[in-house]
Amino acid sequence: MDLKEQIHQMGRQALAASRQLVKLSTQQKNQVLLAMADELTASEPTILEANRHDVAAAKENGLTNAMVDRLTLTSARVTAIADGIRQVASLNDPVGEIIKEWTRPNGLRIQKKRVPIGVIGIIYESRPNVTSDAAVLCLKTGNATILRGGKEAIHSNRAIAAALQRGGEKAGLPLHSIQLIPFTDRESVRHLAEMDQYLDLIIPRGGAGLIETVVSLARMPVIKHYDGICHTYVDKDADLNMAEVIVVNAKTQKPSVCNALETLLVHRDVAKEFYPRVGAALAEKGVEIRADETARTLLGVESQPAAEADWTTEYLDLILSVKTVDSLDAAIDHINHYGSHHSDAIVTRDEAAAERFLNEVDSATVFWNSSTRFSDGEEFGFGAEIGISTDKLHARGPMALEELTSYKYLLFGTGQVK
Repeated sequence: MDLKEQIHQMGRQALAASRQLVKLSTQQKNQVLLAMADELTASEPTILEANRHDVAAAKENGLTNAMVDRLTLTSARVTAIADGIRQVASLNDPVGEIIKEWTRPNGLRIQKKRVPIGVIGIIYESRPNVTSDAAVLCLKTGNATILRGGKEAIHSNRAIAAALQRGGEKAGLPLHSIQLIPFTDRESVRHLAEMDQYLDLIIPRGGAGLIETVVSLARMPVIKHYDGICHTYVDKDADLNMAEVIVVNAKTQKPSVCNALETLLVHRDVAKEFYPRVGAALAEKGVEIRADETARTLLGVESQPAAEADWTTEYLDLILSVKTVDSLDAAIDHINHYGSHHSDAIVTRDEAAAERFLNEVDSATVFWNSSTRFSDGEEFGFGAEIGISTDKLHARGPMALEELTSYKYLLFGTGQVK
């Protein structure tokens, strides 16, 4: 069987599984999830041994320390993955929710009901915990899953996926509900993305190159975000103590993630007072600054001139671009022009300015007096997330259980005809 036929076989199996998953009650799905968590814990030695192969190969191939850390599993991390599955089991199940209900003048009663999407393909890179996160969130919402992980974590992914399916089947999980493409040929991405007769949705998680490839190939809807070029605007009426804390946190608490601050905008009226203090605080954290002429003059620390490319760069590192603006309008215009529609913040005591910023910045998540690092499903209280979307259809922002569902209309009549 050639590669394409193997993946199409997986598609057929996933579609069949999705027809069975829709029959499971919330209680049955939760029992499956708990059994999966138990099996994952029981399989820890096998998973860690598989992971050691991946980590050794990653070091041999010269992956960065940060990438190796993302890839590495420990006993504590396996326990955390299992605990995450149990947490998903405890969350409310959105499937079956009646979103809206009304009756027409002719007596027809109409319900808008939340239902599973069906079969979801998820393509991701390096982090083996995504294998579990994606599978269990899709299962909770009654979706079959085809997973395609990166080559760096192939042994770990195989071990985790096998444990999940094996444990789930003990509690009634339909066969082939969770499938992992067991090889890393690039052509597997093409075949998966073109398989619209079986897949209802595809979600790529990774770098811009991976996402662009998937979008260019996909014959079904794609939910994604390319970059996290996040901004914080310090307004002329900002509490500067608060602004300093927010900026330092958003940039330095975890700079390698998509909701970290990449561009700081400062109103000219507070530049003279704010720049020296924030410059010193950022320098203390080892942040490299690339700034416009005004900021470079006032920051009081070493900086580089900002180039045009800096306004559209997701550094994912301790690097920050800084620009001085003359007005709230200029800040909004800059963000809408250069941003990635991900997460942006304003720091101000002016409620009217904040309201304008919240309404006019065209991003999935917009903050007032808070760090952009809160752009996260767990921080939103969703319990878990499958990613962040900067699309406007069908999901936007942190994606959790509700975003892994669709809806359909149910009509109840008493003999009405047209």
